[in-house]
Amino acid sequence: MPSLTLFGRKWLVASDDLVFPGIFEFVFRFIWILLLLPEVGWNIMGTMWLFGETVQCSSEHFTTTVTEGLVLFNWVLLALTLFGLAVVFDPLGSTRFSEQESTLETLRHRKLTRLWMRRLQWTFCWMRRDKHGNDAFYHMANFFSSLFRGTDTVPSDYMAGFILMRVRQKRETRERRRLQLLDKEPQNVHDVQKVMADAPDWMSLELAHHFLKLAMAAYTWPFVMYRYPFSGLAKLTANMTCCSCIRSKSTLVREDNCCLCNLAGVRYLSMIAEEDILFASFRNRIFEMPYYVVADHKTGSIVLVVRGSISMRDVFTDLNAGAEKFEAEGLPPNSMAHRGMSIGAHYIKTDLEDLGILTKAFLLYPHYKLAITGHSLGAAVAVLVGCLIRPKYPDLRVYALCSPAAVLSREAARYTEDFTFCVGVGDDFVMRLSIDSAEDLRTNLHHVLEASRLPKYRIMLNGFGYAMFGVPTRDLETTWKSECTTPPAPGHLPLLFKPLEPTSWSEVSVLEKDVPARRFSRTRLFSPGRILHITYRKKTGADKKSGVGGSKFAVRWAVAEDFMQLAVMPRMILDHLPENVEKVLDTILKEQRELEHHRQHHSS
Repeated sequence: MPSLTLFGRKWLVASDDLVFPGIFEFVFRFIWILLLLPEVGWNIMGTMWLFGETVQCSSEHFTTTVTEGLVLFNWVLLALTLFGLAVVFDPLGSTRFSEQESTLETLRHRKLTRLWMRRLQWTFCWMRRDKHGNDAFYHMANFFSSLFRGTDTVPSDYMAGFILMRVRQKRETRERRRLQLLDKEPQNVHDVQKVMADAPDWMSLELAHHFLKLAMAAYTWPFVMYRYPFSGLAKLTANMTCCSCIRSKSTLVREDNCCLCNLAGVRYLSMIAEEDILFASFRNRIFEMPYYVVADHKTGSIVLVVRGSISMRDVFTDLNAGAEKFEAEGLPPNSMAHRGMSIGAHYIKTDLEDLGILTKAFLLYPHYKLAITGHSLGAAVAVLVGCLIRPKYPDLRVYALCSPAAVLSREAARYTEDFTFCVGVGDDFVMRLSIDSAEDLRTNLHHVLEASRLPKYRIMLNGFGYAMFGVPTRDLETTWKSECTTPPAPGHLPLLFKPLEPTSWSEVSVLEKDVPARRFSRTRLFSPGRILHITYRKKTGADKKSGVGGSKFAVRWAVAEDFMQLAVMPRMILDHLPENVEKVLDTILKEQRELEHHRQHHSS
């Protein structure tokens, strides 16, 4: 809905948002009425006191308390009003542009970039001291300006749009399941052995499960406290080293605290002896992520483990997602990679070479092979580090757990399939997150807003019900206009059927100029490696009749193109958390052991 114009400037609120101040006012006036009841009683008592001799007051405590309560209530109401004005205030609302100005879009983009730059610098002021701080701020400001410019939408439009996208995606999921029931050859198979029959031996769920535990250990003590909020401190204490700064230690550790809490977290989560942790760096800056190197005797490997996103600096590395040239021996010419991850990979490679970490490790264990692993951001950086050092270690293997979608250009991503095994679960949003998918999400959001037949306040109220009770089946059909139910293809215009004035500044008027030119990144980036995708499945009647009852999961070999669209799903965050991925892998492995035992028993 177009934003309102008041006092000659634009505000981040639309006409259909006015119902919300009405609801807000009703709630507060109702509370006000409840507060007025004691005041009425006091007025009655005061009247009796002033004009009669029935009531004798010996204290003013009640009067003071009621007055303080009313004053406090008024201040709260005023503070909320000012906060609401700050939320709907548009800093660029007073900027006027001439329709004949040839640089209209460029000028607005510059102003938006400067605005986002100031916001980031003030909000994350402690990061400005980082080596790449201002560079990262500018890149993110440029991206946010490109993503939101030309969109005459208000914050409540985005909230309503996400609710509608959830309804539409549930409808699409229902249709997809119906088609799969009609398909004679289902795409997903629950027998892992059949799916992975043509995969090399090193691509196994057992190894993926093992290296996931090492990747989880890279999250150190915060992850221990997150998983064990009541007993985490006791678990860490046994592995801490008090006053380590003045004591000798066998493991080379960089930028840990005095008690080596980060190293204690690695030791507890990985269950690896301290002498087998050959190096650990816990330095965390923008484009510089922690990592550690261990001698893994179980697999006969020297393992480089890169930590995923856990701090705001890691988020900035993730969001510096433009494509830049990435060169390594063996890669196709003109290969491109995620900017923040590429800088992080070069940082780790330089660190390994300057300190001679891998050289010293292979002197100790000359018959071991090299493996690299990580979760989320760590998975993507692990792949890029593998590309950089593979000429020296041609037999290296990369186990990328829940890798982001935007890592390498298409041909470079195909190159990594020879040495990278990527595992993802369900509706993991990080596996679908990229600049292009974010831009497509913006366009699809405008489409569902136009396709909806419900007013915004109804959508918002329905959203509360969906969060508590799920989306009812009737809403899958009654939410939409009959002519606007088909979603647009990625990168195309939203299906807006009402013609707009050619002079209006809107999402459509911008996109109609040149859709490819609106892309923040000229090169689309894809997921690396060979991807095994695990999804949840409902048990069929045949499964329930069988001895083992059927698997809870379905597995399939996926391609990078399967993860190009963001989906608003209930488990989009839960499916990315490493402890949930570990639980899924552990369940599948147990099911496979039970299935194998059942087959052996049946054959005997």
